[in-house]
Amino acid sequence: MNRLFGSVRSRATLGATLVVAVALFVTGAAVLQALRSNLTAEAGTQAEGTARAVASELAARTPYDQLSGLGSKSGPVQVVDEDGNLVAASEDLQRISGTVTDRVEPRPSSPSPSPSASASPSQSAPAREDDEDEDDEDEDDEDDDEDTETPRSPSTPEDEESEASLAPGESGRQTTFSSGAATMDDDTADYRFAAVDVQTHDRGLLTVSAGAPLAAEHSAVRTALTVMLIGFPLLAALVAGMTWVVTGRALRPVAGIREEMAAITASEDLKRRVPEPGTHDEIARLARTTNETLAALETSVERQRRFVADASHELRSPIASLRTQLEVAAAHPELLDLDGAVEDTVRLQHLAADLLLLARLDAGERPVDARVDLAALAREEAAGRTGVTVDAESAEVAGSRGQLARVLGNLLDNGRRHARETVSVSVRREGDRAVLAVADDGDGVAEADRERIFERFVRLDDARSRDDGGAGLGLAIARDVAVRHGGTLTAGAAPSGGALFELCLPLA
Repeated sequence: MNRLFGSVRSRATLGATLVVAVALFVTGAAVLQALRSNLTAEAGTQAEGTARAVASELAARTPYDQLSGLGSKSGPVQVVDEDGNLVAASEDLQRISGTVTDRVEPRPSSPSPSPSASASPSQSAPAREDDEDEDDEDEDDEDDDEDTETPRSPSTPEDEESEASLAPGESGRQTTFSSGAATMDDDTADYRFAAVDVQTHDRGLLTVSAGAPLAAEHSAVRTALTVMLIGFPLLAALVAGMTWVVTGRALRPVAGIREEMAAITASEDLKRRVPEPGTHDEIARLARTTNETLAALETSVERQRRFVADASHELRSPIASLRTQLEVAAAHPELLDLDGAVEDTVRLQHLAADLLLLARLDAGERPVDARVDLAALAREEAAGRTGVTVDAESAEVAGSRGQLARVLGNLLDNGRRHARETVSVSVRREGDRAVLAVADDGDGVAEADRERIFERFVRLDDARSRDDGGAGLGLAIARDVAVRHGGTLTAGAAPSGGALFELCLPLA
């Protein structure tokens, strides 16, 4: 399992599938909610139309038994007086819930003497034309009915003010909606009810509740839900498959790069390169960067190999010379060349010091953060050297005094080796940088060789003896130290025709 989801391809597929699944779930829930709301609102509009039609008939003094909305083909309709008594209801209505009252058997009263009669049942209900005994019996029945009826919800002051302002024959502009259920002719269904108030001429304030079936809403929601339950998993599976295929094709060059890098590691052949796709995306840039890294690594390794070979060659010469002299001295003490032995030993010591410094520079050793005055350093290094002149202004830089002194010493040694008579040293400021220049009056350096002389173990005069020249590390060390101090070291032509070396460093 860890190996399966440890790949970028698997994680991308899983992530895309989860995102799509969440998006589909949220979208589906929103669509179902919108569909349910729209269909419920449509049923409410239908119910309101029926309720207002019945209210218009009541306003026109239509008797309860002649109301067109109470037919068996219509939805459930109730008419309730202002006391909460059911006065008219649809035919075949057997059970109802969610309206003002859950009664289904109407008890219509006779017309009121005036629409502004008192709210008391004994005052608002007119006397019936039956005998006195039947009146007593009806009053007892009405008391029992009132105990079982569901009272209307309390009205707000705004609603009471609106109802009181209705003129006889006028319907209220406010419609109250609710949801419930009803059973008509043994068929139970959910309905959306709308309640409308109407002020009649002879029966007082009545409330008409009419219902519209929600069967279409339930059917549409069930159909949509079924489609989503079937379609959404298929769509998520399709997205997962497409993501798997697309990421596989996109990552195919990465697999090629990995295989080639593994082969390069196994063969240690740094001349090989990874394949670069013809696209211009991140993978192509990764391949190009990898090849650039391999090229730099190959150059570094080759440089290291040459360095080791050249160092071994340079060390072999003084060691062999010193050994020969010691062997001769052991056999013939009178033939010992003591000065030559000391000279070879010193040369060997200097070479070992140069190699050690180069190794530290290659290892990334950072110079110490100290303030060094190049003018004072130039005067110290020039002291005791014949033919060296100094013209310097004070310029402080940050770095290692010992390494900077080594740079200046190498430049002065190189100048004295090739100068005819004099070597001049100058220090000046140029903006935010300090420039130390060393010039000689010798033959100079050809323009084509002005970069090559900074390579390690490079000596332009191949015919020169090793005793007269160095090992070819002085200028290489000088440039490396300059770079480590954030500066540059360049070679050019001096005004006198000789060589000019300029060390440029940022001011402290």
